[in-house]
Amino acid sequence: MLINLSKLLSGDQETLTEQVTVEMETFSNSLGTFPVTEKTSFPLKISKVGTDKFLIEGETAVALEIPCDRCLEPVSVEIPLIICREYDKNDTEEESEEEALVVGYHLDTEQLIYCEILVNWPMKTLCTEACKGICKKCGTNLNHSSCTCDTVELDPRMAKIRDIFNNNSK
Repeated sequence: MLINLSKLLSGDQETLTEQVTVEMETFSNSLGTFPVTEKTSFPLKISKVGTDKFLIEGETAVALEIPCDRCLEPVSVEIPLIICREYDKNDTEEESEEEALVVGYHLDTEQLIYCEILVNWPMKTLCTEACKGICKKCGTNLNHSSCTCDTVELDPRMAKIRDIFNNNSK
């Protein structure tokens, strides 16, 4: 959704409030593509705080389906988005991140929401705190069933000593 900022730039208005609808169906980043399961419309307030300078404020939440970091089962994760961002149209230092936010005289709300989701991305996603994960050897989801794989993990730093004991036992 594009919001026309020409009335703010011309000085006709000091504040603009628009009802914004999240249009994205999927969210893609370097980790993959994740479906958006829940989204709500929200009021976005844009205030002029100087010449070609804006304060963008709004609050909403989106839910994404992200795989559990341990068992890879899909988990619906709600990501709260509290937008409070100052944008200077004349600032050239932040062009790499924010140049796509304002195109001409229009604010691209989808790019704004995309940036906010990136900033608020969860560090770890778990289906439950007690998630057992998957077996490293056979790939069985240990939350649903157990496997018969050998679960003893030996310290690789002790490999030489283990070889000495194995050679002496022969």
